[in-house]
Amino acid sequence: RPETSMVFAPGEKSGNEQEEVALQNASKQIVQTAILQAVQQVSQESQQKEKKVNSSVSLQLERGELTKKHEKK
Repeated sequence: RPETSMVFAPGEKSGNEQEEVALQNASKQIVQTAILQAVQQVSQESQQKEKKVNSSVSLQLERGELTKKHEKK
């Protein structure tokens, strides 16, 4: 369903203006919180992947697997 919002001329006050402002502020806060959580989650996931890749690479280096793979090419 389409969103509807009332538009008021400058200086014109709605009876529910304070409520509207409070809802807008609450909405902004919810969005900011959701974005922050998403950014933190992506950051954590990328750090975990990086750790896995780094540990995998160092294990392969210790075993000499990386050099063997490059020699085959």
